[in-house]
Formats: sequence, structure tokens, C-alpha cells
Amino acid sequence: MEWLDPLMLARWQFGLTTLYHFLFVPLTLGMSLVVAIFQTVWYRTGDVKWLHLTRFFGKIFLINFAMGVVTGIVQEFQFGMNWSAYSRFVGDVFGAPLAFEGLLAFFLEATFIGLWIFGWDKLPRGLHLASIWLATLGATLSAYFIIAANAFMQNPVGYQMSADGNRAELVDFGKLLTNPVALAAFPHTIFSGWMFAAMIVVSVSAWHLARGRNVEMMRAPLRFGLWSTVVSFVLVAIAGDQLSLVMVATQPMKMAAAEATFNTVCGANASFSIFTLGTPDGTSELFSIRVPFLLSILSTHSLDGCVEGINDLNTMYSQQMFPQFADQVDGNFAPVLWVTYWAFRWMIALGGLATLISVVGLWVTRKKAKRPVAQWMWRVAIWAAPLPMLGSLVGWVFTEMGRQPWIVFGLMLTQDGVSPSVPGWSVLISLVAFTVVYASLAVVEFGLIKKYAQKGPDPLPDPNAPNEPDTVENTPTTVY
Repeated sequence: MEWLDPLMLARWQFGLTTLYHFLFVPLTLGMSLVVAIFQTVWYRTGDVKWLHLTRFFGKIFLINFAMGVVTGIVQEFQFGMNWSAYSRFVGDVFGAPLAFEGLLAFFLEATFIGLWIFGWDKLPRGLHLASIWLATLGATLSAYFIIAANAFMQNPVGYQMSADGNRAELVDFGKLLTNPVALAAFPHTIFSGWMFAAMIVVSVSAWHLARGRNVEMMRAPLRFGLWSTVVSFVLVAIAGDQLSLVMVATQPMKMAAAEATFNTVCGANASFSIFTLGTPDGTSELFSIRVPFLLSILSTHSLDGCVEGINDLNTMYSQQMFPQFADQVDGNFAPVLWVTYWAFRWMIALGGLATLISVVGLWVTRKKAKRPVAQWMWRVAIWAAPLPMLGSLVGWVFTEMGRQPWIVFGLMLTQDGVSPSVPGWSVLISLVAFTVVYASLAVVEFGLIKKYAQKGPDPLPDPNAPNEPDTVENTPTTVY
């Protein structure tokens, strides 16, 4: 039965697990930096407001971190359970950066998060501040090693085939870590995480300001979040531009699928469609809004550059580069076009919308503003929080679906990587179980974050009360 196909179910399970895990990754990457910056401001100024803000957003960071750990572990288990053929083929290469992620980066992150949680009244202020910065470094390194592993799937480097030709062997770890895809994808991922965390700060601050609560404290993080969103989007765009150049060089089929262009186009004909109506496979176009030259600029940084089309690439792949795989894919190496086409545009649109909201927010909350912020504007700011996260999710959908039909580009097809001895019913049971458990955990996490976000930071000391030193000794020993 088709709905018990092990390949289809394994792809669905890993895809859903990955997307669920990535709900937490960008917030961890970004919120750790936010907390570190807030604590640094408190350390430098002695303003107790920033201490309360550090502890407040620290709670959100820790809740999210705990959930991310759980989902990430399950994701790695699936390599051995559902993708054993893939693991045997490239485990020597793919496993190396994952091992460094677990043994070095995650160990660094988890260790210093623990010191930060329990070291408020036990460590010198400088060392305690250093612990959150080192935890942020650990989270960032963790992201890099994972991206390096994924980059091998997009552009395999640093390996050689074994004597029997049955497996890839690692020969150059440095080359694996400096994969051009990893070097381009890493800043793109990090900056998008910063952007998501910044919008969370905006949303939480807007919720309190809309109700007139903690006004003195929440205006500063609101402005910080708005500015950070705008700056992060600019950095995301710059990194994305570099990533598109690398993508064209290493996976030209992905760029062709992103525009659903079947024939090679150059110059003005290499246009980028903002919006298109047509058939799902992209073969017929009924209506489109196009920008001439833009696809050429994105792909080559030139007005007269050429972008190879799907038909031409299929011919080249089938006859020259990968003839041994042509029969398995019926001569069609293109991914599902409607997924790649719209995922690419939604990624850009969602990030752009969050940035537009932030620009407007900076204008209406400026000091010289003559009108109070309307309630509907506060509501827009509150509900805008998920936009960067959704943009990151569809971006990863584009990245992974655009690689198909390959699990490792040029080396292994996705259909060849699935575990040969795992029946479809077994994968289906685990898929349903994971979905139910993850859905329950998502409800729990959202409830916890909502609870602490609405509770808000501790109130500032009463200026009319007897003076007490604004020291950490007057705070609880942990962030809880």
C-alpha cells in the first residue's frame, strides 16, 4: 500500500521532526545573545532594570533550550533507525561534525548555561557574565557543526570513496568544515535566529506596553528588538545573496527550480517572478509579475549572466554527470517545483514583512511621536513574533526539498538511503507517536513561555522606599 511506503513515511517523519526541532533552534541562537547583551548592559551601567530584563528573558531562553535538546536527540536517532543505508554510506564523513557538535559545542553550551543558572550569587559578576557569553558561543558553534554536516549533503567535499566503492571516507576534515555551502549558510542561519529572537522581544514588550504594564522597563527592550530586527534582516539579505551564488555554483538545479525556469535564460530574460499563476509543475504560466534581470543578478551578480534551465540540466545530468542514476529518476533530476518555487518566495516575504512592521514600529514609538500608539498597532507587533521563524522554516523546506532527488548531491539518491529492513507500519507507528508527543510538548512549551512572558519582569524598586544596594545578593539564586 502506498501509504505504508517506508521511503515516504521516513521522509515525512524526518521532515516533521526537523521542522519541529527548528522551532527552537533560532530562538536559542538569538535569545542567548539577547540575554548576554542585556546582562552586559547591567554589568556596565549598574542599572537594576537591565538585571530584571536579563532574568526575565533568561527564563524564556531556558524553557526553549530545554525543549530544543529533547527534539534534537530524537532527530539524530532517526539516522540509525530509518536511514541506515545512508548512515553506512556516509557515516564516516557525516558523523564527524556531529560528534564535534555533541562533544565540544553542546558540552560547552550546556556547561556554561548551568554555571549561569546557579552562579548568580556564587560567581563574581564578571565570571558570571562570561558564562552566558560562553554559552552563546557554544550554541553558535553547535549550529556551525550541524550546518557543516548538512553542507556535505548539499556539496560533498573532503572525502574519498572506499576501495570497494561502497562508502565515503573522510580524508580532509578541514575541507569539510570550510565547505563553501557551510560558510555561506552559517551566517544566513545565525542572523535569521537573531531576527526571530528580536521579534520575540518586540512581541513580549508590546504586550506589556499595550496594557500599560512595566512601561518604564519595557520600552527599552521594545526599541532594542525593533532595531535588531531591521539590522538582522539586512544581514540575512547579505548572507542570503552570498548563499545564492554558492547555490548556483554547486546546485544549479535548485536555482532553476526556485524560478521554475525550464530553459536557459540570460540577461533581461533571466527575470525573477514575484508572483505567478500557473500549473503546479510550472510547465504552464497563466500570469506573472516579473522583474527583468533580477534572476541574473541574484545568480551571477551580472546583468548579462545566464541561468541554466531545468531541461538543459536534466540532459547534462543524465548524459554527462550522473548517467548511473538517470534510470532511477526517469531522467528527471528536478525537485518538486511548486514546493521550491513558493518556499523561496515565502521565505523572503515573511522576513520582509517582519522588517516592515519593525520599521513602522520604530517610527510610531520614537520620542518625538505626537500620537500614542494605537491598540491595533500593538496587536500587530504581538502577533508578528512568528514571522521570522516561519521564514526560517520555509527556508529550510526550500533547502532540503530543492536538493531532491538526492540525499547527498551526486553521490546517493534519497530512495537509496532509507533503511531496507524497516517495514512501513513500523515507521508509521513511530511517526504517529512522535507527532502526538511533539504536539503535546509544543502546547506545554507555548503555555510556559506565555505564562512567564505575561507575568513580566520583577518590578523596579520603589524610589521612595528605604535604599537598598542594587546587588545580585538581593535577587533569587537562580533565574527561577
